[in-house]
Amino acid sequence: MPTKIRLQRRGKKGQAFYHIVIADGRAPRDGKFIERIGIYNPVAIPAEIELEFDKALDWLKKGAQPTDTVKAILAYKGVMYKNHLLKGVEKGAMTMEQADVKFQTWLDEKHLKISSKKNEQDLTIKESRKKKLADEVKVNEAKAEAIAKKLNKVRLDEAAQAAEAREAAAAALAAKVAEMAEAAEAAKAAEVVEEPVAEVVEVAEAPVAEVIEVPVADVVEAPVAEVAPEVVAETTPETPETTPEA
Repeated sequence: MPTKIRLQRRGKKGQAFYHIVIADGRAPRDGKFIERIGIYNPVAIPAEIELEFDKALDWLKKGAQPTDTVKAILAYKGVMYKNHLLKGVEKGAMTMEQADVKFQTWLDEKHLKISSKKNEQDLTIKESRKKKLADEVKVNEAKAEAIAKKLNKVRLDEAAQAAEAREAAAAALAAKVAEMAEAAEAAKAAEVVEEPVAEVVEVAEAPVAEVIEVPVADVVEAPVAEVAPEVVAETTPETPETTPEA
């Protein structure tokens, strides 16, 4: 089998990079190789390609067959186009000077395209970062607003609980004051009821003594003593003496 220009895998899982090697077509992919001519890192943005241009061109002239991926890399670097121009020189379609001019023109255009694309990528990366930052700001604002609402709700709940506690305390105080007022009124009513009863009892007891003790002595005893001796004699009718019949 002809010699191949292919990739040989290196690196960790998820961080792979490749060596561009010249190897026998019968050798396994990651086995022995004849020569290493470059490195390809597709993980980087943009992808990194290091290639020894002259060695790659020389092996192409010798008939080495690149794989599809390596062929795209060689075309990107201009190796394939340079080999095409050299074949035209060999056939006499152009001179070496003309081939060099064409290749230099192609390189300039390629560099311009690469530079423009890189600028676009940088701009895209900046826009992406700017958008990501704006999204993060929005997310942070939303989180801050949610936290503020939550804190406000907690404060309102605490204020409502405090208001309820104050109302309950005021209601309890009012009930206690009303109870004390009722107790005071009851005590006052008890005092008013007890005082007149004592006075009535005293008044009722006093006249009885006066009426019973004083008038009876004056009326009963005195007149009897004064009137009895004389008045009885005068008022007593003379009774005729009668002789009892025999």
